[in-house]
Amino acid sequence: MSTPKAVGADTADGDPLALALFGLTVVSGLIDAVSYLGLGHVFAANMTGNVVVIGFALAGAPGFSVIGSTTALAAFLLGAALAGRLTAGRLRPALAAESALHLVAAAVLFAAGRDGAVQYGVIALLALAMGLRNATVRSLGVPDLTTTVLTMTLTGLAAEPRSPRRRRRVLAALTMIAGVVPGSVLVLHDQAGWALLAAAALTAATAALYRG
Repeated sequence: MSTPKAVGADTADGDPLALALFGLTVVSGLIDAVSYLGLGHVFAANMTGNVVVIGFALAGAPGFSVIGSTTALAAFLLGAALAGRLTAGRLRPALAAESALHLVAAAVLFAAGRDGAVQYGVIALLALAMGLRNATVRSLGVPDLTTTVLTMTLTGLAAEPRSPRRRRRVLAALTMIAGVVPGSVLVLHDQAGWALLAAAALTAATAALYRG
């Protein structure tokens, strides 16, 4: 008996769904720039990175936090668990929730800064949003467009240089960089809140434009 394909298995690069996922990859770059550079070397979107960071912290490496990375992991898992109940694999509701969480996180940074317990609250909000999105995107099953990690995408790019998905893989990497660079610049100029506002706006725009 054959296994049914995921809903996005045959999605073309110019399809509205693929375009939405490219936009969300930019958002991921913004979010991880804020979380890693501005919130104590923690990843809100990349959980593999947090597992590694926890290892660094346990080994005594300076500048890394077990509490921060554990907070991100727990919030991310909660978001992923809630995704099926709240969005049922539908992208637009997930994006609406994600945008709202980014907006709240930005408001917290503008109102209270990013020191002490506030930092962990912002980490939790961002990781919750990314867990919700990751679970939803995973259910769509669009190849090479996970929106948050690039390891398998880059592996495919190197291992299958003539694949018809080569352009998609390159674009996935470029869109991530397109979020990381401005996000990093804003954080380094103490404007992390504006980076999160940009993430919220781009996520909301993606939700408005995508009709699926």
